[in-house]
Amino acid sequence: MTRQLHLNAFLMTVGHHEAAWRLPESDPFAHLDVQHYVRLARIAERGKLDSLFLADSPVLWNSVGHRPSGGLEPTVLLTALAGATERIGLIATASTSYNEPYNLARRFASLDHVSGGRAGWNVVTTAGPDAARNFNLDDQPAHRDRYARAAEFVDVSRKLWDSWEDDAALGDKANGVWGDDTKIHPAGHTGEYFQVAGALNVPRSPQGHPLLVQAGSSEDGKALAARYADAVFTAQQTLEDAQAFYADLKRRALAEGRDPDTVKILPGIVPAIGSTQAEALALEEELEQLIKPEYALRQLAQTLKLDPSALHLDRELPDDLPDEDEIEAAKSRYTLIVELARRERLTVRQLIGRLGGGRGHRTFAGTPEQVADAIQHWFDNGAADGFNIMAPVLPSGLEVFVDQVVPILQRRGLFRTEYTTRTLRDHYGLPRPAGVLKSSA
Repeated sequence: MTRQLHLNAFLMTVGHHEAAWRLPESDPFAHLDVQHYVRLARIAERGKLDSLFLADSPVLWNSVGHRPSGGLEPTVLLTALAGATERIGLIATASTSYNEPYNLARRFASLDHVSGGRAGWNVVTTAGPDAARNFNLDDQPAHRDRYARAAEFVDVSRKLWDSWEDDAALGDKANGVWGDDTKIHPAGHTGEYFQVAGALNVPRSPQGHPLLVQAGSSEDGKALAARYADAVFTAQQTLEDAQAFYADLKRRALAEGRDPDTVKILPGIVPAIGSTQAEALALEEELEQLIKPEYALRQLAQTLKLDPSALHLDRELPDDLPDEDEIEAAKSRYTLIVELARRERLTVRQLIGRLGGGRGHRTFAGTPEQVADAIQHWFDNGAADGFNIMAPVLPSGLEVFVDQVVPILQRRGLFRTEYTTRTLRDHYGLPRPAGVLKSSA
C-alpha cells in the first residue's frame, strides 16, 4: 500500500495566531464554549483527519491581556467531543510533573472506553517555575530530572493499563462470576519517583494503551520519544532541519529495539490559505498588524531569559544570549527561535511577527495547491510522516484546509478518502499492545 500522510488538527482557542481573537469574525470567548469545539471536531472529521489535539498546562501563562487565556481541562473536553464524533482520534496533553500515574492512567483509560478506542496522551514534563509554584514547589525540577520522572511515569502507566488481561471481565450470569481474579495483576511498582501497589480500577481499554505522543525536541525529549512515543509533535523551520530531526529520531527508535516506521513524526505547519497567494499574504499581514508588540516583547524576553529592556523592536537580537545549556525550560524551542532570528537576520519586530502565528512552528502562506505542495515536499523528502495542522484562525482556517487542501492530497493518493478503521492506533497503522502481564494459571 502506498505510504499516506497522517494529519492532525491542533486546536487552540480561536486560532494559533495570537491576534486571531481580534478579527471581526472571532468570538473572544469561544474557547470556553463546548459547541465551538464540537464544530471544529466535526469539521476535522469531515476531512477524515487522524486526530484532534489539545495542548494544556497547569498554569495561567503570561498576562490575560495578551490573548484568550484559561481553558477547559482537555480530557473533560475530549470526553464531550467523543460523544459528538465517531471516528476521529482525541489527543490530550497531560503533565508527568504535576500528576500521579494512577489518576492519569485511569483518566486516559476511561477516555479510551468512552470514545471506543480513540484516546491519545501527549506526554509532557511542563517547563517553567510558575507551574511548579502551583504544586508545592519553589522552582521547577531540573530538566533531566523531569524527563527521568516522565520515563518512570509512562512505565507505571503501562503497567496499570496492562493490570487487567483482556478477558478478565467475564459477565458469566449462569455461574454468578463477573470476572476472573487470576487475570488481575497489581502493578507492584517501587521506583525512584513512584510507588504504586494495586491494579487499575478500569478494565483494559479498547486500544490496550492509549496512543502515546511526545512533543519535546531536546536531547532528553528525543530520548523519551524514541523509547515510548507512537507519534512525535515537533517544530522545524527548514527542510534540512526537519530531515535531520526525522532521521535522528528514527535512528534512536531503532536503537531502542523499535520499528522506526511505528514512530510517526508530525511537524507543525501554520497555513494561511487564500484563493491567490496575494490573498494569503494579506491575511498574514492583517494578523501581524493586530499583534500588540508590548505583550509579544515581554513573552519573547521571557523565552530568551532576558530583561525586556535588552530587546529593541527595530534591532536584531543582542549578541550575548544565554547558551542553551543554561536553559531549563523549553530548550528546543529556545534554540529554534534563536537560530531563526540569526539565520534570517530578523529584527525583534520581524521575529515577533513570525512567532505570532505559530510560536516557532513553520508558517506558510499560499493557495490550497501551494499548501498541498509544501506538505508533500516534506513528506516525500524524509522530513515528515504527516503534519500537525495549526490553523491561524478558527474555524475558518480549518474549514478551508479541510475543504480545499485535503481534496488535493486525496487526488494525489496521499491521504485517505474515507475512514477504514475505528481506533486511533488503527488510523496510524499501529498494533494494539498485547499486554505484558499474564496470569500464571
